[in-house]
Amino acid sequence: MTLNEFLSHWSITENPFRGEEARNDAVFVRMTGSGGLRGTGAMRVDLQTDTLAFPPPTHPLGSFHSDFDKVLGDLHRPSTSIVFGEKGSGKTAMRLQIASRVAQHNAEHPAARVLMVAYDDLNPFLARVHERVGGKTPLESFQQLRLVDHMDAILHTVVPRVVDAILGLRAQDDPIDLGADVKRVARRLDRYDVRDLLLLQALYDRPEQAEHRTAELRGRLGAWRSMSVVLGDALVLVGPIVLAALFVWGRFFPPGWLAGEWPVYALAGLGALWLLFAVKHAVWDRFKLARTCGRIKKQLRVLSRSPRSWAKSLRQLPAGCRDPEVLPIGETDEVRYSLFSRLRRLIGAFGYTGMLVVIDRVDEPTLVSGDADRMRAITWPLLNNKFLQQEGLGVKMLLPVELRHALFRESSAFFQDARLDKQNMIERLTWTGPMLYDLCNTRLQACRPAGSAQLALLDLFSEDVTRQDVVDALDQMHQPRDAFKFLYRCMTEHASNVTKDQNAWRIPKLTLDQIRKQEADRVQQLHRGIRPA
Repeated sequence: MTLNEFLSHWSITENPFRGEEARNDAVFVRMTGSGGLRGTGAMRVDLQTDTLAFPPPTHPLGSFHSDFDKVLGDLHRPSTSIVFGEKGSGKTAMRLQIASRVAQHNAEHPAARVLMVAYDDLNPFLARVHERVGGKTPLESFQQLRLVDHMDAILHTVVPRVVDAILGLRAQDDPIDLGADVKRVARRLDRYDVRDLLLLQALYDRPEQAEHRTAELRGRLGAWRSMSVVLGDALVLVGPIVLAALFVWGRFFPPGWLAGEWPVYALAGLGALWLLFAVKHAVWDRFKLARTCGRIKKQLRVLSRSPRSWAKSLRQLPAGCRDPEVLPIGETDEVRYSLFSRLRRLIGAFGYTGMLVVIDRVDEPTLVSGDADRMRAITWPLLNNKFLQQEGLGVKMLLPVELRHALFRESSAFFQDARLDKQNMIERLTWTGPMLYDLCNTRLQACRPAGSAQLALLDLFSEDVTRQDVVDALDQMHQPRDAFKFLYRCMTEHASNVTKDQNAWRIPKLTLDQIRKQEADRVQQLHRGIRPA
């Protein structure tokens, strides 16, 4: 008997237990209605669900894990949550559920939406930091990571997509929905929001396009170039022409009142003033801006952009936007907090009253490769109470369980700074046998035709197998991924050991016990680190 024949007998249209990765699991996508997600492997934001269209779920949007509602919190008042879990414990699935809930919330509350930012594709960010810091090993570089580096990376994730939406461009990835009449709303932004948007774009837009998009964005917003720069450029260009015209007029067509030498001295004085102004405007001011942009490049280590490009963007902005006090030219985090506040206020004009940042897959980047010390160096700067408790911002940290072990070895001073007692921390994402049984049962129903008779997971096993037998077996698997592997093996093992004409459509207890023992041993070896997943 083939596995397909076994499934067809039970009117199961798709193998419920084949998927091991939630991002690529069609059954989970159908259950949660998260089909609009960008594969979630890609990040970086797979989760920016606020803008993506979701098909209706085949099952109500319930929580598959009992701690899900604690992690999600109240979307009207976004809050921080920190979750530690084993590989395969459902962190990515929980992330996709958060995405679905955010999409549902945004559909129901269009005037109080939540912008979701998935900060999980860390490869480009970490590669640039490693290159800029120049450590001998990735760990040496990551140990110099700062909270402001993460804040810069998050801003660089969001700002280009906001600019794409306002310019009416097709986003390169993960578009943000700023509403049906984004052009009208953008034109009606007050002057403070316009300045904030231009400043954020000038600093954090895509490096290869930023200086050109500054001009496009000004045009879309109806914002003039900096008048001091425009008038200065005009005076530098027109000044010599005016002086030459005055000289010619006074030299060859002098009226009577220009008799004497004083006009020559007057022209010489005007020429000297013009020269001083030209040197200041065309040389000194540009030199000062170039120095400022050099300091910006030194601090924004997550962007590969030249100081010249930043200077071309900033010269188009009002003088106040070039004030060193509003630019990230130092290691202090106050400027970044101010930029975060500007971003939240800006998206508020388009109907977003909150923002969620989802941090996941910190063990997957190439330069990390699951190394606990590197993960710790990357993650620890984020455990800052001031950052995690910003008004209108919720940070959802879905972290590998290895970081939980490292966390409890930290000093009391570290805990005082992080204030983990205020961060809705879940020390371990655990699953009981009954929870896994219900989850597998739900997946089974999701793979049955609409309107078909109810089929329980227990129905797949012979009469001498009790519900408690299946629950106990699943309890030994500890987490969804291993539970799915266990049930998949039960079905394939049974199908391979009987013929189709035997009509043996139920899995016997002997097969259940054999596979349970083998899989339980595998799980134990995995936890002891003596075998791969």
